[in-house]
Amino acid sequence: MASATDEATDGMDDAAAARPQMPGDGAQAVADLIAVGGDRLAQAGVDTPRHDAKLLLAEATRASLSDVDKAALLGDDVARLVDGKSIDAAAALADYSAMLARRERREPLQYIVGHAPFRYLDIKVGPGVFIPRQETELLVDEALGWITRGGMYCPRVVDLCAGSGAIGLSIATEVPGAQVWGVEKDVLAAQWTRRNVSEVGATFPDITANYHLEIADATCPTTLAQLDGTVDVVVSNPPYIPLTDVPEQFEVREYDPQTALYGGSADGMMVPERIIVRAAALLRAGGVLIMEHDVTQADRTVAFARASGFADARTEIDLTGRPRYLVATR
Repeated sequence: MASATDEATDGMDDAAAARPQMPGDGAQAVADLIAVGGDRLAQAGVDTPRHDAKLLLAEATRASLSDVDKAALLGDDVARLVDGKSIDAAAALADYSAMLARRERREPLQYIVGHAPFRYLDIKVGPGVFIPRQETELLVDEALGWITRGGMYCPRVVDLCAGSGAIGLSIATEVPGAQVWGVEKDVLAAQWTRRNVSEVGATFPDITANYHLEIADATCPTTLAQLDGTVDVVVSNPPYIPLTDVPEQFEVREYDPQTALYGGSADGMMVPERIIVRAAALLRAGGVLIMEHDVTQADRTVAFARASGFADARTEIDLTGRPRYLVATR
């Protein structure tokens, strides 16, 4: 992972020098910049080249996607797009060119722009932390449903393998009074968690008091042992990819942290099983574990949860109709 990122950074200047440069004046038409950028990214094998080019241009010009679309439709140039903003056309074009070069090297779009949308939050991300996915938002939906139906007041929630903190912070901001503990053992990933707590706390001041980051092994029996038997909801998006199942997508394979991907065994179940065991100890009677898993692991996670003391366990489907996450009641 780190070596791929380093290579992308080291090769950026050489790659940029080898290709024809975009003119640095503001007369460049927005539509042309999107077209040229999209072509470059398509040649590099990017799945959504035009979308990515447009998003990078929006980032470089400090504009919204709708403003970029409007400028392209009206035939505006970059100078007009950045008019009144804190960046001039030449600087915006330079930023756009540099971002395109990074994306051509297949560096994740979210790493380049430095953030990823997750529900109502803008989560800061970069090398060393797993990029939150849209499908993982379903775990938050499930957790909110349990909290609402149970009439829980100031619920205790634990997010095991917190990564960027996206899941726990979403719950903390959407459930008034919720006390959330995020557990992450990777020090670099935890730095991103801490940054997101600070960023989200600027808008939601209670977060700094209601979100608690624990840098520890989420599967260790002593982690948050003081909460054993008192937690209402445990959520987790643990590493679960089987060791033999290397992701096809280059960005995932080469840039996402390996420790956030692979489940520690040939079937990928080692870490998820340990999460289930730890959750069983943390949860009160009637509490719930909501855990994402690989589509091949549905039956095994349900069976293991039942064997680990959960009264009821089932798997739920994701946005594509595939079995994706476990819901187990203590």
